[in-house]
Parts: sequence; structure tokens; C-alpha cells
Amino acid sequence: MPPRSSTAARPGPLALLHTSPAHIPVFDALRDEDHQGLDLRHLVAEELLARARREGPEAVAAEVRAVLDRAVTQGAAAVLCTCSTIGAVVERAGAEVPVLRADRPMAAAAVAAGPRVVVLASLESTLAPTVALVEEEARAAGRPLDIRTVLVKGAWTLFEAGDLDGCARTVATAADAVTDADAIVLAQGSMAAAQRLTTTTIPVLSSPRPGLAAGAEAARGS
Repeated sequence: MPPRSSTAARPGPLALLHTSPAHIPVFDALRDEDHQGLDLRHLVAEELLARARREGPEAVAAEVRAVLDRAVTQGAAAVLCTCSTIGAVVERAGAEVPVLRADRPMAAAAVAAGPRVVVLASLESTLAPTVALVEEEARAAGRPLDIRTVLVKGAWTLFEAGDLDGCARTVATAADAVTDADAIVLAQGSMAAAQRLTTTTIPVLSSPRPGLAAGAEAARGS
């Protein structure tokens, strides 16, 4: 049998659905660190988050499906949604290729860490979807769960103003104030930079790195 081509397992293009352009350099950097050669196709749809905040995530279902169809038409082998607020809507929409949400691996890791999980979010609209995701992972794993939420006031205003360092410091301070937890979940990808600033001994989990790894694997298997 002839040797298998070295490019046989190379992932196809991975489309990333963002609701902020600020996520593009974050995922590009992670690609360069962990998945060299992975072809990322960034799709930014800020209006999806804006409408989901006003009317609820289900209000954007049709628009989400249109974005997924466009990604497939443009050749995506898989699609990764980096927005926690609309993640469940994206998963349910489905497509001709694998569709994933970046925060699911993070939620699974939180459940594995222990029953006491604290979810931090800078947007109130993200709390319910993230709690539902962690609860879903706990049920799937057959593990008990004691989940609490914290809305980090002021962090989203800093993020929107472009003060990413200020946002990260604010989130890190909130994480360090958490006690009696087995894991702290940073619900939004925009909060990930806070992970390196925390001093707590409690594991602080964010979604971009494990989410991209799952997306790359899905693109490779398509």
C-alpha cells in the first residue's frame, strides 16, 4: 500500500462566527500557537448579538441559519460559534458541516472539576445560555452541580470602548473574589484575557483555546 499523503489529515477551512471583530486577533494568535496551517475564515455579525440582547437569542435563528449557509457555500469544513449568547441557537440551526459552540469544551471541563461552578459574565444576556450549557454537560456526565452566577459590572462597557486591558483586569478582580468553588467559568470569549491575571487557586476556565481545538478537530474530520 502506498504511504498515506502527509496532507490527508490537514483540516479544511474552519469558519468562525463572531459577534465582535475583537475576537479575530485572539483566535488568529491561538491558531498560530496551536494549529499552524489551519485556515480560519472569520465571519463577523455584530448585529446578531445586538438583536439577541434586545429580543432574546431565538429572535436571530433565521439570520444565524443564513450565516451558516453562507459559510458552507464559501467552503467551510466546519463552523465554530464564539458567541456564548447565541451558541445554542447556532448549534440547533445545524448545517451541512459540523457546527460547534466554542464554550462547550469549557463547560465540560468545569463540570469535571467538581460540582461547585461559578459563572462570570459581563453581559446579563450570556448568563442564562451559559448556565443552561453547564447544566446540560452535568446531566450528560451524570454529575451533581451547584452553579452560581456573577455579573461583572463595568466589564462590557470597557470592552465596547476598546479598553481590553481594563476589561481583563475587572474580570480578574471578580474572579479572585470568588470563594467556595471548584471551577470559575468565564462565560464570554471576550473575558479570556483575564485568565492570566487571576491569582485565585480555583481553576479559571475560558473558551477560546479549547473551543478552537474542537473546531480544528471537526474541520479535520469533515
